[in-house]
Amino acid sequence: MTAFHALHVPGTPLLLPNAWEFGFAAFLAAQGFPAIGTTSLGVSAVVGLPDGAPSTRDATVALARCLRPVDALVSVDIADGFSADPGEVAALAVELAEAGAAGVNLEDGRPGGGLAEVRAQSVLIAAIKAAVPGLFVNARTDTHWLAADPPPVAAAVDRARAYADAGADGVFVPGLAEPAAVEELVAAVDLPVNLLFLPGRTTFAGLAELGVARVSLGSLPYRMALGAALDTVHAVVAGKPLPLTPPSYGDVVKLLPEA
Repeated sequence: MTAFHALHVPGTPLLLPNAWEFGFAAFLAAQGFPAIGTTSLGVSAVVGLPDGAPSTRDATVALARCLRPVDALVSVDIADGFSADPGEVAALAVELAEAGAAGVNLEDGRPGGGLAEVRAQSVLIAAIKAAVPGLFVNARTDTHWLAADPPPVAAAVDRARAYADAGADGVFVPGLAEPAAVEELVAAVDLPVNLLFLPGRTTFAGLAELGVARVSLGSLPYRMALGAALDTVHAVVAGKPLPLTPPSYGDVVKLLPEA
């Protein structure tokens, strides 16, 4: 078991904040967070490209390399792998592992709201594990993500079991929040379960009580940062107090590598 895998403890979950650039990742590590994830939305927005588009592959790898000096384990969000070709997805995993990544997050959601065929997705997972056995593959299934009429939990369970058989190390079901549904998933899947924190719908403590092993923040920190920046601009224009007290210039400089 890798050090990253060992952080996934059912009932005592890993809180995985998601970063999109070096400064925030280094700030999290300085606060004692043992692991961080990246967010495909943040990475894509920084370079002005659609979320998870194949063209964001290079930016994703560049961020992983940039984060190598950060004193924390890093799991990289690779969306759908940026390719349907198992060889290309495996090559990406090798690149990320060489850049220091401890894990990847691979999703089965596809453009337009559809899902990848289970067998095809399983082949991608198996290809990654064959190429980099020690890389933690968090298999995300989008059965319940943005679903107007969510299916039974069994839909996620079936995919999670197939992905486990392919070699996945964890299963991620964003959108799942109802306690009974979470309990059903945790009981049915023999892998660490990862859920997305959903403001107003879930709490970290509540998910821990349900046996979840990892709680991700996804794009929330990035979106909160955008909101805080905009509130700061409005406060300056209106002559009001700033919405929060930021780290000082010096605090940020201390986080950066020396020349």
